[in-house]
This record gives sequence, structure tokens and C-alpha cells, in this order.
Amino acid sequence: MTLTASAALWFAPFVLPLCFYVAWTDMSRMRITNQSVIVLLVIYVTIGLIAFPLDTYLWGYRNFAVILLVGIVLNACGAVGAGDVKFAAAAAPIIQIGDLRFLMALFAANLLAAFVGHRLAKISPLRGLAPDWKSWKTGSRFPMGLALGGTLSLYLGLGIFFGK
Repeated sequence: MTLTASAALWFAPFVLPLCFYVAWTDMSRMRITNQSVIVLLVIYVTIGLIAFPLDTYLWGYRNFAVILLVGIVLNACGAVGAGDVKFAAAAAPIIQIGDLRFLMALFAANLLAAFVGHRLAKISPLRGLAPDWKSWKTGSRFPMGLALGGTLSLYLGLGIFFGK
């Protein structure tokens, strides 16, 4: 991994609870809040200065802009939700460009696991633990915050143990 263990350790205490919150709110309300996206970006703005060398830190803003622009197009086409786009863009600066292939594989596996897990929980007695969650009743729509938050969490966790 290109992400250093040190950087992952700096981000993890702040980002992991936020990822849990994003997954929770997206499953319960089918919404990734603007506040959570702003908090993630503020975490990068502050912790990124400590965790990354200055050039890496500044290039993170390019990642933010690229993912935001691509996401806006995908959202306009109806492919993804606006909250998903904003969260992915706010998370992009933390992701190291050298880890992109790894991250895409991690996201694909996590998306599949999150989708299957969510659909199985929807038809199992587990649904009784949170009977009013909006994601149970949305038909084919899926709370992507579960997969996005999970992927960022796993990326940082793996970075702690396997980072440079």
C-alpha cells in the first residue's frame, strides 16, 4: 500500500466513527448528510496537514475535484445519489493514487458484501432490530453509504497494518 501506516493511524480515530455514522444514516434514512461530508472534508483539511507531506496533501485536493466532477455527471445521469458523490469526493483526498487499483478491488468486494448482507438482513429476523429503517422499503435502491463508509474504514484499517 502507498498509504503510510502513520497517516492511516492519524486519520482512523476521526474517520472511522464518521464512516459508521454514514453507513447508519444511509441505512436508516437513505441519506448521507451534508454535515458528515463537511466533517470528513474538515478532517482532511486539518489532519492531512499532519499526516501527509505537503505535496501529497495538496494533490489530495485534485482528487477531491476529479471525483466530485465525475460524480456530478454520474448523479445527473441517475447512476448514483448526490450524497454518495459528496462522500466519495470528500474521502478521495485521503486515498493515495498508488492505491487506486487496490481500492477499486476493495470497493467491489465490499459493495458485493454490503449488498448481499443488506438484502439478507432485509428478509431475515434481523430486520426486527430496526424495523423502521427506510432502506428496507426502497425497492431496488441500495444505501451506498454502507459500502462507501465500509470501504474507507477497511482502507484505513488495512493501511494501519500493511501501509508503508
